[in-house]
Amino acid sequence: MGLSFKHKMRSMLYVLIGTAGTYSGICIYKGDETYYRKFLMPFVRVLNPETAHNLAVFASEYRLIPKSQYQDDSALNVKVFGKDFPNPVGIAAGFDKDGRSILGLKDIGFGFVEIGSVTPLPQSGNEKPRVFRLSQDMAVINRYGFNSEGHAEVLKRLENVRHNAEVPIVGVNLGKNKLSEDPIKDYVEGVQTFGTVSDYLVVNISSPNTPNLRSLQNKENLKQLLKAVVAARDSLNVNPKPPLLLKLAPDLSYEEKKDIAEVIKEKDCKVDGLIVCNTTVQRPSLNSDHKNEVGGLSGAPLRDMSTQMIMEMSLLTNGAVIIGVGGISTGKDAYEKIKAGASLVQIYSTLAFDGPPVVTRIKKELVDLLEKDGYKNISEAVGKSVKQ
Repeated sequence: MGLSFKHKMRSMLYVLIGTAGTYSGICIYKGDETYYRKFLMPFVRVLNPETAHNLAVFASEYRLIPKSQYQDDSALNVKVFGKDFPNPVGIAAGFDKDGRSILGLKDIGFGFVEIGSVTPLPQSGNEKPRVFRLSQDMAVINRYGFNSEGHAEVLKRLENVRHNAEVPIVGVNLGKNKLSEDPIKDYVEGVQTFGTVSDYLVVNISSPNTPNLRSLQNKENLKQLLKAVVAARDSLNVNPKPPLLLKLAPDLSYEEKKDIAEVIKEKDCKVDGLIVCNTTVQRPSLNSDHKNEVGGLSGAPLRDMSTQMIMEMSLLTNGAVIIGVGGISTGKDAYEKIKAGASLVQIYSTLAFDGPPVVTRIKKELVDLLEKDGYKNISEAVGKSVKQ
């Protein structure tokens, strides 16, 4: 009797495990957002944040996450930098630092992928722990410090993926080595290395986790830097030349923003667009543990700060092309940035809380908002809050 009862209980347990596994597999295949948000992502968040990040990169690299079944609505198709984006929602730099997950990220539904930041020489970044979840605030603090495999390794990976017909629009975010004595040289090398294999390049001088990096945003430093990287880009033996973007910090004063707007209007310093914005060192009212950790804050607390800065930079630059990033987790968040002047948007932190299905949800909500306001295409909404 005892053995029979144990056998029955074991069999029942196997059935339950099998049923749960089958149900989970179906939910993952369908991209069931409720399942991800209520069951799978809370389970993932049991892991150390950096371990969870590495797991997500691994799953994307080997394309273990099923492809999104959502077909992008034509209202989301947009042309920027002379390139046709299937939708305006991209993945921000920082997720795929070394170009491992480009095809897997396209599977999820991103309209474009930005890799990096990539430094000339390999470097390990700051000591661990260096990334912290603030679950109560839907936010993340990181101080990775440009951990990178370096130009050579990332270039080989990008050259290999370029042969794949499925490759999306790819931007490369350039950084400097922590101990570099000549940061301008680092960025020029980045332009020369990736200029022929990327769809756009980003000069990232706004991370708070590399000493003295943000000082390159100062007017005179910025002039020297941009003259060098623009000249390097213009001398590339490729046509068309890759667009060059500048990524800014949200912690700039209004006068500093005005200075930047003036510099990028100069002929020798003229970039093709801005990414607004990077993480913040400010600490608005937060409720989570780790709220006082050193590093850059991203996620929901950055949302309004980012949107306001997009509007300011759009006005100061007379409508420069802007990629808006910071605190986006809904279609409404993305739409507000688009109406503030962003032609494209990027997400990152929300993936840690909502998982891959958030990409499809944002796109669906964007389509609904466009239809509600009578726009036939996303480009018609760009900057509407600024122009009113």
